[in-house]
Amino acid sequence: MPQIDTSKVSRRDRHGREHVVRVARTGVQRTLTCDTCGWLRRAQFLPWLKAQEHLAEAHEATVDPAQPSPDTD
Repeated sequence: MPQIDTSKVSRRDRHGREHVVRVARTGVQRTLTCDTCGWLRRAQFLPWLKAQEHLAEAHEATVDPAQPSPDTD
């Protein structure tokens, strides 16, 4: 039985709402699922890039919450 590994790509929109696409891996196949809208896609190559593209296009979510905000002095 293949092992399933999961990770996620999260971005924030201009209103500060976080949107998440989960990436589940079974063997070489990856399944992308958006927590916000239920979008589902299978991808073998570049799944994280496809997740980022979905978040930007469908939810206008482009701010990586892991990146520090620039100082506004």
